[in-house]
Amino acid sequence: MPSNKSLMVVDDSKVSRMMIKAIIIDKFPDMIIYEASNGQEAIDLSHKKDIDFYSVDFNMPIMDGIEFISKMKAESSNAKFALLTANIQKSTHNKAKEIGAICINKPISEKCIVKMLEYFYA
Repeated sequence: MPSNKSLMVVDDSKVSRMMIKAIIIDKFPDMIIYEASNGQEAIDLSHKKDIDFYSVDFNMPIMDGIEFISKMKAESSNAKFALLTANIQKSTHNKAKEIGAICINKPISEKCIVKMLEYFYA
């Protein structure tokens, strides 16, 4: 899998962002990784950068992950999106699928990040 891609980690938890970033860098040391602490910050940064993949937390202040992904898709983003969530309700997973994102259950682990990366590179 080529690793010279870019990924934005969108999560209000700095610890979660650090964990995700560490696992990805271990697998793909050349991947360019950006971080945003909420959906609006991510949208603003996305207008300045070319992002291939997004790892998005579901529960965030300002706008949740579903709203963020929906807004990015409305802007004709060709990026791939993964919604990471501790919310295991079927409706959340269905909504993610409806908007064109994969839904991956937390807690953050190497297993869930590898699943996300496999989806991105499929």
